Amino acid sequence: MTDSTLVSRPRLLPSAGVALMCASVLTAPLIDVFSKLAVGSVSAGEVGFARFLFQTLFMLPFVLMRGRLFSRSPKQNFLHFVRGFLILSGMTVYTFALRTMPVADAIAIFFIEPAILTLMSGIFLKEHIGRNKIIACATGFAGSLLVIQPSFSQFGWVSLLPMLTAFTVACFLLLTRISSRTEEPSSMQFQSSVWGLVVSGLLLVIGRYAGFAVYAPSAPDLPTVLFLAGLGLSATISGILSVYAYRATAASVLAPLQYLEIVTACIVAYFVFGDFPDALKWAGIAVIIGSGLFIIWREDRPQAE
Repeated sequence: MTDSTLVSRPRLLPSAGVALMCASVLTAPLIDVFSKLAVGSVSAGEVGFARFLFQTLFMLPFVLMRGRLFSRSPKQNFLHFVRGFLILSGMTVYTFALRTMPVADAIAIFFIEPAILTLMSGIFLKEHIGRNKIIACATGFAGSLLVIQPSFSQFGWVSLLPMLTAFTVACFLLLTRISSRTEEPSSMQFQSSVWGLVVSGLLLVIGRYAGFAVYAPSAPDLPTVLFLAGLGLSATISGILSVYAYRATAASVLAPLQYLEIVTACIVAYFVFGDFPDALKWAGIAVIIGSGLFIIWREDRPQAE
């Protein structure tokens, strides 16, 4: 699961944008793999804190080269705080789910996010959705149920957490659309990381004294530190690659490539953890991908609604 800022700025060399997005998609599953490896030793809240810590440190040189670190507008700073809180919340529950769920199952359920974002854009941004998109969104939810059904019988309510993450990420991207009208993408991503770091740090302090297991801090061993550093690095690389991909190529060209992440996640998870979806889950994955691709296709043809 990646929190990259989606900004569309069609430029020359669209093939470069496709290559960058493919590289981003190949890198993104490592975020989930490192999260799952780390959460076996430390709490989900500590995994989130470490991700934002390393991501902030890795992104700092890029942001310094671009100029301003933070927005001068109190309203924009508040929006970035909310964005950071949303992505932190989504990542925490997603990481908690990865403690027991296979990576492929979790990421497949999470990919109902485009359908949720489409519906929320119609409600809050007054974007035209149309009947066909609503049907596609409903189909995507049905596909997620095909993945959730066997997972629920095996893992219980935890299998619903990736759906909650999809909702928080959709809210995050909704605010991103608003902020992107006036701010530079890498600066926005950096600020959401900083706020996520601040909030997660406070929650770890509270968790230590209040006894919240999800945010209970502990001293990680060396392998776990390496997993956490790999998590931050892969999140940074994937995010930066996607930002520059969207700068080079139209969003309508790149958006379908995001669904390759489900396939690459299945492959990586198989080699690292030995997990592989069964036939029913693959059917659900196919429905989710199909509905998402239809939404993207209709997005590029609003006059056809």
